Amino acid sequence: MLSDQSLRGIVAIVGDVMIDRYLTGKVERISPEAPVPILLHSHDSAVAGGAANVAVNLVALGCEVRLVGAVGNDRNSEDLKEILARKGVSTDHLVTDSSRPTICKTRVVSGRQQFFRIDHESVTRLSRDVEEAIVASARTAMADAEIVLLSDYAKGVFSDYVLKQIIDAAKSSGKLVLVDPKRRTWEAYQGADIIKPNAGELAAATGMRCSSDAEVEMAAAAVASQFGGTLLVTRAEAGMSLIRRGLPVKHFKTAVLEVADVSGAGDTALAALAVAMVDGYSIEEATKISNAAAAVAVSKLGTAVVSRAELNAALARASSAKHHPGSLVTKSTAAEMAANWRRMGERLVFTNGCFDLIHTGHIELLSFAAREGDRLIVGLNSDASVRKLKGPTRPIQSEQDRARIVGALRAVDLVVLFDELTPLSLIDAISPDVLIKGADYAEEQVVGGDLVKARGGRIALFPLIEGRSSTKIVERMKS
Repeated sequence: MLSDQSLRGIVAIVGDVMIDRYLTGKVERISPEAPVPILLHSHDSAVAGGAANVAVNLVALGCEVRLVGAVGNDRNSEDLKEILARKGVSTDHLVTDSSRPTICKTRVVSGRQQFFRIDHESVTRLSRDVEEAIVASARTAMADAEIVLLSDYAKGVFSDYVLKQIIDAAKSSGKLVLVDPKRRTWEAYQGADIIKPNAGELAAATGMRCSSDAEVEMAAAAVASQFGGTLLVTRAEAGMSLIRRGLPVKHFKTAVLEVADVSGAGDTALAALAVAMVDGYSIEEATKISNAAAAVAVSKLGTAVVSRAELNAALARASSAKHHPGSLVTKSTAAEMAANWRRMGERLVFTNGCFDLIHTGHIELLSFAAREGDRLIVGLNSDASVRKLKGPTRPIQSEQDRARIVGALRAVDLVVLFDELTPLSLIDAISPDVLIKGADYAEEQVVGGDLVKARGGRIALFPLIEGRSSTKIVERMKS
């Protein structure tokens, strides 16, 4: 698990920066003019993409960043710099090239479905003057960095000359160099310490299939003549494979349950790998951390940013998987993760209870709650709180066991314990969009309801299932 220290070292990243725009709406019918869907537009959004997305992920994971790349003299450049500034990424090392546009990818999205993408770019080689400016800016950025990342999207920044100049400069000053490659062959990356291709990029570099563990190992052996360093192959739902010269290959399986969108997942994996290595982890431990970050990233819609809190929560779940745990986190961690989800446009749902002896009514309640939004957070009464509510003989199960059971349900994203008789302070910290309670309460009786509605949220009442309650189960057991 990553330490709680807010900033641990400086990372320099050089690469193809871009802006990712999202045109979002809802599709309900087909056009009478042509067999194409009609998108009823609702809103637009924009996030950092490419190497800029790696930089944003690095900051979210707790590092200071020096970002180097080329942008145009246009509106997309202005918007990208504004986004980066809001995320805490300095734009001082970006180089302006007025002869080409800032790279922009516009995705048209309905719900969680991406329909198509529009690219605005020029992938021709930079002029020699701009290349020299990139190299000079990279030297400055690397001066006080602990690690150097090269994020190559094959969009024109990395000619053979630029790569050699930057890698040579980094190695001469003792910097660790990580590369996310896009070239068909990898000879130009000689001198780098680690290359992080995905399975498709490894297949393209070798002309070999890379579907199974054995195929990845064979392809890695074949590519050794192009690049003699360490390979970390990202393989989507199959996890990651770490290949080092003279050591056994290690395959790391992923914990991802559902892929919503792979956009930016490789950027997140690269950022997490770098942060873990800056934090002093071995390459094997850093790979596990990177794998966990990628699993979180692909569960999100759109170009992903994974926070340190989200990553630590995922690592905590993975470290105690033998107990089938859920996502038990502290209130402060839940508030931070909720804020990140909200920034991604996801609707937060909250419900609470003792959940002592899980029964059908609980399952139906949580399933109902999950359908009301994108992320479900469950407030769980602590043992002390349950005793105050139900007497000294309750709970039947400990708070840790109840948290593991509730959190193991797929509908639940987070579980948070609270000691108070009501979850009001937890609701205040999380600020959900939807508050769920059983229909035995009137809406005006729901604790935190006024707070949620004042912030633009709503209350949803769940129709209770007759005869289903933990108290009745306990009474039947006693009789």
